Amino acid sequence: MKLTATTALLALIGSATARKDKPDQRTFAVLRFTNKQLVKTRADPIISPGVAGSHVHTVMGGSGFGLSSTGKDLMASNCSNAMVKGDNSNYWFPSLYFKDPQTGKLEDVELFYANAYYFFEPTNDDIKSFPVGLSIVVGDPNVRTPPKDGASSNLDPSKGPVNPIKWTCPRQNMDIKAYPDNSDGLMAGIADKNNKGEGVGFPDVECDAYGSPLRGDVHFPSCYNPAAGLKNYKENMVFPSDAGDGKQDCPKGYIHVPHLFLEVYWNTLAFKDRWQKGQGTQPFVLSNGDATGYSNHADFMAGWDEDLLQGIIDHCDKGTSGMDQCTGQLKYGLNKGDCTIAPLVDETVNGVLSALPGKNAITGWQYGGSGSAGASGGDNTPPPVNSKASGSDDKPKPSSTQPSTQPTGDDASSVSSNTKLPGVVNVGVNKPANSEETSTTVAAAAKETADDSSAPLALSTGASSCVPKIHTVWETVTVTAEAPEHTNKRRAHEHALRHRNKRH
Repeated sequence: MKLTATTALLALIGSATARKDKPDQRTFAVLRFTNKQLVKTRADPIISPGVAGSHVHTVMGGSGFGLSSTGKDLMASNCSNAMVKGDNSNYWFPSLYFKDPQTGKLEDVELFYANAYYFFEPTNDDIKSFPVGLSIVVGDPNVRTPPKDGASSNLDPSKGPVNPIKWTCPRQNMDIKAYPDNSDGLMAGIADKNNKGEGVGFPDVECDAYGSPLRGDVHFPSCYNPAAGLKNYKENMVFPSDAGDGKQDCPKGYIHVPHLFLEVYWNTLAFKDRWQKGQGTQPFVLSNGDATGYSNHADFMAGWDEDLLQGIIDHCDKGTSGMDQCTGQLKYGLNKGDCTIAPLVDETVNGVLSALPGKNAITGWQYGGSGSAGASGGDNTPPPVNSKASGSDDKPKPSSTQPSTQPTGDDASSVSSNTKLPGVVNVGVNKPANSEETSTTVAAAAKETADDSSAPLALSTGASSCVPKIHTVWETVTVTAEAPEHTNKRRAHEHALRHRNKRH
């Protein structure tokens, strides 16, 4: 028995290399999701709590997401589509639409998949877990002009303007330019001079690499100012600065949290024969009406079990193999089924549309205009009644995660502000993924690009102890491909290395 206990302890300690043992190196792990999305709906509890949001977001994470959700609500989630059980955080970003050049109609673009990279940078600081309820917003939905420094990649404020928003266009033929030469960004995007696979603004060519369509990239700052508070998203976060010896530190009094990076792939190949490439009239539009792509943005609200995340920070360095491979740190195990909730606003956001949900005008580039009108904040009208909503069930399901961490700071004393407005459903259930959904996932898992690639893990189809939900899919348009016989680990490492080196 003593030998068994010792062996188990060694396995726990050695299951992944501890960051504490490598203080001068970056460590990281990729968080993946069990299904495409939690919900697609016009809501943003950080920017416009309590009312319908101005534009549609695609939401990942815990089922506690609502029009006015707080960290306390997320911790009470009945399920999460984050693969690591114990992460009930929400991650959300604007949805993407295709504007048909022939009809002028709009069609939703399917989310191919999304990954959340957790980077633990070399620093003189102690990297701590996200406090429950921490709200972070990156990007500006009103922007229709390029960054001041063009397409340069910089996340270090001591070295110039920070540029956390990029687009990546993996292509079969990388000799085909994604952006016009010498573009100033006013009528087309700008290529990154150091990486021809990415730039700012939407590219004007097909992003057709194997399993890798158009990708939106968003880096989050990792220095939290507790004096500003959890909810003050305009002032509570900054990026760390160069501290010498390859390290980045936060300002005095700030808390160094993980560097979160979202990569979001969109199934743009479903529309590959319906527009002319290289003509300066690319057809994709963000849900806020942006035809340039400059206003891409993302929100994060923390709902982690803080002890669980701290163990991952200190001991998990599995890189692109996935955070789910750090089994010694995952005290709650893994989520293995789909987790979804009903849309919070009763309106059509998918299919063929005459206008964007929220009636956002299309602006930027060939459309002219700016994004200042109605691009952020709520529309100041009560959300329409969701006739499909049957109310909420606040009792946790048997498989729901009940983390030990309680909300702290200004989220701790708040009563749940998830107002029971018509159309709000803040519960969800895990269900096993069906075989048709999995086939698309396997294709996504086989993604490979000419100069930018990582190998995502195929989604699990394991059974869940939650009550299953059946979704009938009448028509699905996807791009599929057979998975390669083996993973090109070298290319996956180079893909992650590029993300980690954005500061230089």
